[in-house]
Amino acid sequence: MGRPCLVLLLPLVVGLDFGYHHTKEMEAFLKEVHKNYPSTTHLYSIGKSVEGRDLWVLALGRFPTQHKIGIPEFKYVANMHGDESVGRELMLHLIEFLVTNDQHDPVITRLIDNTRIHILPSMNPDGFEATTQFDCFPPYGRYNANMQDLNRNFPDVFDSNNATVQPETQAVMDWIKNEMFVLSANLHGGSLVASYPFDNGNSVTITSDDISRTLDNDIFMHLARTYASNHAIMYEGTPCHNGDDFPEGITNGHAWYRLKGGMQDYNYIWGQCFEITLELSCCQYPPKEELPSFWNDNKIALIEYIKQVHLGVKGRVLDTHGKPIPDVIVEATGRRHVCPYKTHRNGEYYLLLLPGSYTLNATIPGFLSLLHDVYIPNGTANFSALQHDFIFPSKKPARIEPASCPTKPLYSRDYHKSTSATLKPPVNTLIFIYILYEVFR
Repeated sequence: MGRPCLVLLLPLVVGLDFGYHHTKEMEAFLKEVHKNYPSTTHLYSIGKSVEGRDLWVLALGRFPTQHKIGIPEFKYVANMHGDESVGRELMLHLIEFLVTNDQHDPVITRLIDNTRIHILPSMNPDGFEATTQFDCFPPYGRYNANMQDLNRNFPDVFDSNNATVQPETQAVMDWIKNEMFVLSANLHGGSLVASYPFDNGNSVTITSDDISRTLDNDIFMHLARTYASNHAIMYEGTPCHNGDDFPEGITNGHAWYRLKGGMQDYNYIWGQCFEITLELSCCQYPPKEELPSFWNDNKIALIEYIKQVHLGVKGRVLDTHGKPIPDVIVEATGRRHVCPYKTHRNGEYYLLLLPGSYTLNATIPGFLSLLHDVYIPNGTANFSALQHDFIFPSKKPARIEPASCPTKPLYSRDYHKSTSATLKPPVNTLIFIYILYEVFR
């Protein structure tokens, strides 16, 4: 398999040096970018670390300061483990690449036209600052200042996680709750592979080959393959020579090793956001002289992955007067989520789905469901998912009770039924009285 290329991307305009940027340098860079590109960037902090450092996020888009209906939200999170440093630097170079190529390169311009991109270069700035020894695997810096592993600190759907939620974790959880993220990736180091959910599991989700499958396994494998196949060498599968073997450069998280309290499972279950984990370097803290190679190896993959936010279908749920209806469950038949995916305050929904035929089910709990057959094309080519709205009768409950989201659920016994990507029911646009919507039986 030859190395893929994206011929429309222009060369990087030199500005940011290839080196490791500590907190003050990173803050200065982000502020300078926002100063130079105020109409397409928005710099904000989602909270502070244990030691009081801001968790800076730079948002890029035509409407960078707020969500715009129909424009999906995407995020990259790096440096969750403070000693895993490559992703942190790649995010700074990605920011520069995006702002300097906007209005010059058609791919980047359309990406910014149609996407709101959030980049958190360092989720664990305290850990990064504690990594004073330049080493392949530094002895310090992985944990935050309270010596907690942030990627074991999120609520877990399969096991009780009694760890005290850290300030950095809480900031990200609040961020996910307040935004409408559709797709995400978190950047790590220490291997070279794209890992997808579930990281944890139980007897219902774990298959005989030790994969913990989501009902969206086909989409997650596509997302992981998209990154790995567009990376210079990740797709080869065995680049680190440490005994790991990853066919096509991807792995199910649980099949690699079981992880409780991870961020990617949290995003998918509680955040209505598909997230994968990208391991980007065999060494966690490689010499700075190698950073240009890491950028060249990853830049195409970073762009191609963002484009996947335009897979599937998006739309609104409205009444006959055009008023948005929040808290309506909208999911593809056969793809029930642990926590039902619901419309937001403006009636919007987004579902990542591969091209094919599906039945979409929009349900107002206790009232009605609408079933619509749709054929979904590949939206990444046009930087837009399929637009499909649901119109409910105006007569509806005065108040919709939000669908429950268990704190420690188990999947239902029929979890693995109807997992085909192509579903063809016999009835188009069927309206029926909603009897009971259960996530678990």
